[in-house]
Amino acid sequence: MFLQCLLIKYYKLGSCFAWGNVVEWGDDVKVVSEDEAMMLVNHQATGDVCTLMMCLQDKGTVVRQMMWLMDHIFKYTNFGIVSLIHGDFFIRQGKAHRDQQLVLLKEHLDKHYRSRDRKWIVLFPEGGFLRKRRETSQAFAKKNNLPFLTHVTLPRLGATQVILKSLVAQQENGIPAGGDAMVSKSKGLQWVIDTTIAYPNAEPIDIQTWILGYRRPTVTHVHYRIFPIKDVPAEPEALTDWLYQRFIEKEDLLSHFYRTGAFPPLQGQAKAISREMTLSNLWLIVIQSLAFLSGIMWYCILQYFYHCLF
Repeated sequence: MFLQCLLIKYYKLGSCFAWGNVVEWGDDVKVVSEDEAMMLVNHQATGDVCTLMMCLQDKGTVVRQMMWLMDHIFKYTNFGIVSLIHGDFFIRQGKAHRDQQLVLLKEHLDKHYRSRDRKWIVLFPEGGFLRKRRETSQAFAKKNNLPFLTHVTLPRLGATQVILKSLVAQQENGIPAGGDAMVSKSKGLQWVIDTTIAYPNAEPIDIQTWILGYRRPTVTHVHYRIFPIKDVPAEPEALTDWLYQRFIEKEDLLSHFYRTGAFPPLQGQAKAISREMTLSNLWLIVIQSLAFLSGIMWYCILQYFYHCLF
């Protein structure tokens, strides 16, 4: 477990060099870091994954006890093999693959989530990058009399519903179905963390920029809002409405941020409170050095196999 945790830190964070700082807003997710939770995140670019990886480094045991749902393209990065070993799920986008991917996701959760003692799961419900899905989402919204969104797209229900059905403890008369509450090892999902990532000037950072650093250092902003799982409806129609409402709120949050440079205060706050997320420079240098060496290692391995085959 310790070695696996080190590999995750080396490859995932090291592959995503912290090119700039991250500022966190809204609820403090550290207070639920030991509980089971699902993160719902807006998706603008490959750099979103890097941003979250950095944010979660100081959240206790979350990093080594979480499961990622990522686009299959990440499987071919230098941390892809580590993610496979870690038990993350690579989802293939597209209408042609959608139904099959949901079946595979259900099987993956049943096989790996509890057996590997996972507590958090990260999901991008929009099903693709903003720039790729915006036009289609807006056309769907217009056809179905839904809000016209610019900074996010309407989320898809499938993966969220599979996760909730698989990971929320089913209750019968106050105790988990099929067993006694005292002997149950897991309470199931307890929280949904609505996570909104904002980039200055609405210019998202891709993973190449994080690695190569060819853009000026910038500050990425992340807003959290925590919902108890009991507030999340189970029925498909009600769940769809609930998800839509979360992304309508994200649209409002991002509109406010791009207009003012800050997220609005939480209910009951007179002024929004931000927290700069910082990591040790020495630690970052060590991690990045190991990531660089891993790139050289993979180059040597591929070169060796190339010469063996040709």
